[in-house]
Amino acid sequence: MSEAYRRAGVDLEAAARAVELIRHAASAAARPEVVEGVGGFAGLFRIGGGRCLAAASDGVGTKLEIARLVGRLDTVGIDLVAMCADDVACTGAEPLLFLDYLATGRVVPEEVATIVRGVAEGCRRAGCALLGGETAEHPGTMEPGRFDLAGFCVGLVEESRILGRARVREGDVVVGLASSGLHSNGYALVRAALLDRAGYRLEEEPPRLGRPLADELLEPTSIYAPLVVALAGEGLLNAAAHVTGGGIEENLPRCLPEGLGAEVEWGTWPVPPIFDLVREAGEVPEPDMRRTFNMGIGMALVVAPEHADLVLERASTGGTEAFRIGRVVAGGGVAYR
Repeated sequence: MSEAYRRAGVDLEAAARAVELIRHAASAAARPEVVEGVGGFAGLFRIGGGRCLAAASDGVGTKLEIARLVGRLDTVGIDLVAMCADDVACTGAEPLLFLDYLATGRVVPEEVATIVRGVAEGCRRAGCALLGGETAEHPGTMEPGRFDLAGFCVGLVEESRILGRARVREGDVVVGLASSGLHSNGYALVRAALLDRAGYRLEEEPPRLGRPLADELLEPTSIYAPLVVALAGEGLLNAAAHVTGGGIEENLPRCLPEGLGAEVEWGTWPVPPIFDLVREAGEVPEPDMRRTFNMGIGMALVVAPEHADLVLERASTGGTEAFRIGRVVAGGGVAYR
């Protein structure tokens, strides 16, 4: 548990407990077609013909507050699609369709259109259709200018090609795909460290960033789905973990079977300077940083040793930086060395 994140107002242990309670409640609403329900990166549902639907839902979190403060609403829709479509891709499923939900204190048509254009751009990058959505006005409960954004993605995968724990073996290689920065997690701590504690202004250019803070904080989340789906389709992946809230050490174990963990070699990839800035400004201990942020790795792929070099090459050819960052070992959890 990140103590710094807790002080910023986010309790990850409470969130994990909520998931456990939800899983129990959801079990009462199951059907025989359910392959995997609450708790995975995406739920899986058999539809016959040896195929499964994969579905995931998520939001953008308090990154939206940064967008609101600077009046820049055109990129958070990309973040929304990334958070959902990349979860779906962790099963090996190709994202097919997306639905968005926008709640706002007051509907301003131009602002709504700008946000949804971002969602459409995210869908274009993920290779899925924006099938529809809902815009809800909440006067009296949300202030004008404030909004929240959530989404839902559905993909399709052949049951024989589903990625996950059953495919993972001791000695498999962990390949990390570079993040574009903070992505869409940890912004409560980011705002507490950079804006409240350090007093940075969003238009200011802090040391080492080389651009205004707002540009860095609103950098869209990378969308890895097309690459992950392509690699899975070639049989080059065993499992994949979308590195979101909780960092590598919380997310990588979600795709590993009982009795296996991962050894991750710190320093095998470059950590973007924004993470050092947050750590220094907020005096956040390194363990808390690793338990809160992606720290430069947005997706972790588990591959057989004989496929590792080809996966690295394919990622690079496709324009995504990739690094051999660790291996699967006996035990459990994630150990750094």
